[in-house]
Amino acid sequence: MSEHDDHTYMGLCLDLARDAAKAGDVPVGAIVVHNGEIIGRGRNVREQDADPTGHAEIVAIREAANFFGHWRVLESTLYVTLEPCAMCAGALVNARVSRLVYGCTDPKAGAVDSLYEIPTDVRLNHRLDVVGGIRASECSELLSSFFRARRLAKGEEKAKMRRGGRAAEGA
Repeated sequence: MSEHDDHTYMGLCLDLARDAAKAGDVPVGAIVVHNGEIIGRGRNVREQDADPTGHAEIVAIREAANFFGHWRVLESTLYVTLEPCAMCAGALVNARVSRLVYGCTDPKAGAVDSLYEIPTDVRLNHRLDVVGGIRASECSELLSSFFRARRLAKGEEKAKMRRGGRAAEGA
């Protein structure tokens, strides 16, 4: 894959991440590409499905495995907007994905470069090629604005409840 392909595929992941945000989930999007064909798509669905494993990467890997008809997602690249967590990094190793391309790092939960290095750990039975930082500022800004809006909404809700409580006291 070329750097141009990586940039283009990350754009598709950003679209999926925006869809996740519209549905109330953390904006993370992922795709799996095999021989130039998208064989798996995913976006975070944890809130929507009440599923702690509903991460974009897991959803995309499941779809890609279904494409192959078995659990090995060989000779494929997973693109994702945010550095994978430990669960997702482990799934990449277990699915035998060949390459990972991610957008921005996750200093609080990243298990590829930030906190752990699961996909490249020599003690494991499979390792991936990893490329990070593709369209990182766009990926990071999408997450930042989502959480900024969420904090603002939470603050407005608390203020509304305080005002409502005072009105009830005066009645």
